[in-house]
Amino acid sequence: MSKFMASVDQRTNLVGQNRLELLIFRLNGEQPYGINVFKVREVLQCPQLTEMPGASPHVRGIAHLRGEAITVIDLSQATGGPAIQDLKKAFILVTEYNRTTQGFLVGGVDRIVNINWEQISPPPKGAGRNHYLTAVTKVDDRLVQVIDVEKVFAEISPPDEEVSESLKKEAAQMNLADLVVLVADDSAVARGQVKRALTSIGVNIELVNDGRQALQWLEKKAEELGGDISKKVPLLISDIEMPEMDGYTLTAQVKANPDLRNMHVVLHSSLSGVFNEAMVKKVGADQFIAKFHPDELAAAVEHWMKADS
Repeated sequence: MSKFMASVDQRTNLVGQNRLELLIFRLNGEQPYGINVFKVREVLQCPQLTEMPGASPHVRGIAHLRGEAITVIDLSQATGGPAIQDLKKAFILVTEYNRTTQGFLVGGVDRIVNINWEQISPPPKGAGRNHYLTAVTKVDDRLVQVIDVEKVFAEISPPDEEVSESLKKEAAQMNLADLVVLVADDSAVARGQVKRALTSIGVNIELVNDGRQALQWLEKKAEELGGDISKKVPLLISDIEMPEMDGYTLTAQVKANPDLRNMHVVLHSSLSGVFNEAMVKKVGADQFIAKFHPDELAAAVEHWMKADS
């Protein structure tokens, strides 16, 4: 399974090309699911698990890996399906999200595919609000579902969404009434978290679901304003993983457009591995923040909006 892990150079070569590597896996049955390889540190046969009293019912136990204790979440149970039964045949995807390491228990692992984000679509309309998908795509004529990990985490371990009073007082002294921050994220849970944090400090925000929508919104705003939009929309906050157009490609497009390039761009993602610094530099973003830390996000927004005041 170590062959699944590409080098930093190989991975950063995908940046700005709107491509990703998708690890295909199964839960129960033959339905394929996908996860971005950037998030996966290791794939291994499920080891013996130690029970964790008082934990969420979706937590199957703790895996002890090379001196590190890792919480293992049954991804089937966490997304409304039956528990994975045969642990001897199961695998653990050891992942890095939001500066933490955790394992996802899955029924089987297939392979990695290299795919263009344009081939990945939002979940079909009519799916309702309770599904766990951020995107779908086709691989070998089979529909692959990409799971909304933000939603899984928010339900198992709800994050603190409150911005500190000191940051609220600081924001109250800034003139934010005429400014807008654009937020692009394909996860409804993540959009809600960002909205609650930023509106609590008086920031006007616009929400879109992916990078293509964000670019279209910005280009339309530039038409309305007749040029440079940075005095009206000084900041873009973008997720990285999004269907249609990812955050890296969006950032590169923004920085290549004379009407948009003076905006500040903060990449806000659960991709909290060691590769982000090189990627942020490559596409020209101003900052990377791992999800979800309301004070850190609010402080960054205040910093970049002050920079243009």
